[in-house]
Amino acid sequence: MLRNSVAVGPVGCNCSVVVCPVTREALIVDPGGDAEKVLALLAMMGARAVGIVHTHGHFDHILGTREVAAATGAPVSIHGGDLDLYRGLVRQARYFDLAAEEPTEPTQILAGGEMLSFGRLHARVLHTPGHTPGSMGLYIEPTSGAPLLLAGDTLFADGIGRTDFPGGSFKQILRSIRDTLFALPDETVVVPGHGPETTIGEEREHNPHVGRLVSGG
Repeated sequence: MLRNSVAVGPVGCNCSVVVCPVTREALIVDPGGDAEKVLALLAMMGARAVGIVHTHGHFDHILGTREVAAATGAPVSIHGGDLDLYRGLVRQARYFDLAAEEPTEPTQILAGGEMLSFGRLHARVLHTPGHTPGSMGLYIEPTSGAPLLLAGDTLFADGIGRTDFPGGSFKQILRSIRDTLFALPDETVVVPGHGPETTIGEEREHNPHVGRLVSGG
């Protein structure tokens, strides 16, 4: 598995391009702006996008979707719980004094549990509500090396996602992390929606909100 992540957009969303090394088919996850940077990364990796996937529907994760979809022809996916949020991109952006066009209508509405194929690899959709109702992670097990979790804004290095936005739930995000994400192997590399990478093992042990030392587990 090949993977590059780059910070894009007005608040540095981590956009990841994950590539099957055999077929060069790729998933683009969270193109939150700077579409030209995302497309350059795709070209640099010699890959062809077969899917654009969003971990949730906040504006900073979808601002570049329209342009990236138009350039690649790749279908767009989002969880059904965030469909209204996604379709409200223009309103969201206006609230932060940003301009945006209507987003590309999603091709696939996800519910959790699906397997998204790209080449010989598969990304398992994990529904992780709490930051938003339709927040989700993508879990990928390569043929060799550590598994990968693209966690969106649910789990961060030493942090968790905000729950004070409409549709957020502190109780739900804790359950999502403890019951779903912390069930993954310790060596799983976590790419959060913003900021540095971490691992499941590190966060299970030391995260100041949900780690073992805090919960007493």
